[in-house]
Amino acid sequence: MSANDTVSLFLENAAKVAAGTHRVENKDRLKDKVAAIVLKGVPVFCPQTTELENVVAALFDKLAPDYTSADASVEEVTAAIAETGSIVCASTGGKAVQSSLLPSHHVAIVPREKLFATLDDFFAAYATSPPTNITLITGPSRTADIELNLVIGVHGPERLDIIVV
Repeated sequence: MSANDTVSLFLENAAKVAAGTHRVENKDRLKDKVAAIVLKGVPVFCPQTTELENVVAALFDKLAPDYTSADASVEEVTAAIAETGSIVCASTGGKAVQSSLLPSHHVAIVPREKLFATLDDFFAAYATSPPTNITLITGPSRTADIELNLVIGVHGPERLDIIVV
């Protein structure tokens, strides 16, 4: 499968599970896309631990000091899996996986080189030094009670946007 096919499959599968999906070609387009996605004036948590996070952090007039006080989080994720449309958040590089779960809107930035065709490919790449804590996220949080009433956002963000760079 070519790199473009992998990106297309990932975006298709992520959209099937109600994630907002976006593809941009460079850092300038990333800034434009994030500015269009994140509501103006809301507290945003952006860890600023990667180059791409630093590119977008300047967009926010209300940077939250941590994810517990944020309405949105914008972060580069560890990886993404094309076969399921899932993003992978891990406790590496000073990241807390809770920042992808607690705010009501999560914007996940996925560098193209961190996109894997299958879950097996992802685990093979991390076989020698897996992160201590891994969370796989497939779409916004959803749950249903015994009467099958679907509720969005109970166990995680109500809204998930994914941007492949």
